[in-house]
Amino acid sequence: MATTPIPPTAPPKPSWDPRPMSSPRPWLRPTIRIRLTLLYGGMFLIAGVVLLTIIYLLAADVLQGSSKLPFQIVKMDYSLTDPSCELPSQSSTTLFNQAVAQCMNHQRALALDALLRRSLLALLGLAVLAFAFGYAMAGRVLSPLGRITRTARQVAGSDLARRIKLDGPDDELKELADTFDEMLERLDRAFTAQQRFVANASHELRTPLAINRTLLEVQLSDPQASPDLTQLGKTLLATNERSEQLVEGLLLLARSDNEIVDRKPVDLAEVASQALEQVRTEAQDKGVEVRGVRRPAVVQGNGVLLERIALNLIQNAVRYNIPKDGWVEVTTEVQEGAGQAGQAVLVVANTGPVVPAYELDNIFEPFRRLRTERTGSDKGVGLGLSIARSAARAHGGRITAEPRDGGGLVMRVVLPV
Repeated sequence: MATTPIPPTAPPKPSWDPRPMSSPRPWLRPTIRIRLTLLYGGMFLIAGVVLLTIIYLLAADVLQGSSKLPFQIVKMDYSLTDPSCELPSQSSTTLFNQAVAQCMNHQRALALDALLRRSLLALLGLAVLAFAFGYAMAGRVLSPLGRITRTARQVAGSDLARRIKLDGPDDELKELADTFDEMLERLDRAFTAQQRFVANASHELRTPLAINRTLLEVQLSDPQASPDLTQLGKTLLATNERSEQLVEGLLLLARSDNEIVDRKPVDLAEVASQALEQVRTEAQDKGVEVRGVRRPAVVQGNGVLLERIALNLIQNAVRYNIPKDGWVEVTTEVQEGAGQAGQAVLVVANTGPVVPAYELDNIFEPFRRLRTERTGSDKGVGLGLSIARSAARAHGGRITAEPRDGGGLVMRVVLPV
């Protein structure tokens, strides 16, 4: 008798590594703090210019109103202390008074110029202080946002159990933090329910299928069974096996949609070789040649899911091939990027029927096949490419499909090293 399958472990909580975006000039990044600093400093600078203009106009008006001398020169006896003032040595008192008035106007102009220069220097110094004070105040005002961001990164990078719990006045920022905490609480409950569902579904669906398979195998092993009963048992066994594949695919698809938390070094060349060994017999039966050079390409990830990616792609390449002289080429390598970290590439190319480019958009959707009804093919359950794409995304990579000249596809999996 078959033993009851052990429910799978709960899927890891989704995580995301929010790596900071690399900028060649981070000091020019238009952050809110920089914009608030420019706003505060600009407002102070405008207010200072307006105030300086008012003071200058008032001072000029006051000095202009007092331009008339409150005395008359009746005796020309003087000594010059400013060489810029020129007074006639011998002239009438009227001309002498006019010269004195011009000299006073010149002195008032010099005083206004000095006032303007010193005021501009003072305004410049105060503007620098205003920008520095505005930068400090903006940082203090935005510090709760920094705390929210740091907590969000910790939550995304580990689990959903962390909370912000922002203290302080009941303002808009605290309302935002409380709303974010409520959202995290709901997400935590949703993912916990998903974990329980996957575990329960794994047990409840696999157990009756395993029992049915055992009963059918026992019945088929009976030598006294009639040919019709034997044929019926084989048909039911094939149907049961298809249902088991569907359940396994759905459960694997649900688990692979999550981010991989426990990562280990995995060589894509070894993974591809293991997958090739599993389909080699099927390829030989169909007359499909398997070839390709697999160079070492070590990535950080889950070996089981990475092997599933390679296995699904290679199985599709073998099953959907041409009847005669077909081939499947599997290659792995590491591509170095200019100024960036390298990436591991797994390429599975195969001969096959001509595939229009417009039909490639839907082949990664569950239960979708090219020119085939959902239940019209015995080559699979329509989840292979969906599982491969989900597993690639869980590793921070991507998978693309391109039509090959002459027929067939070129499947390319790109993963960060």
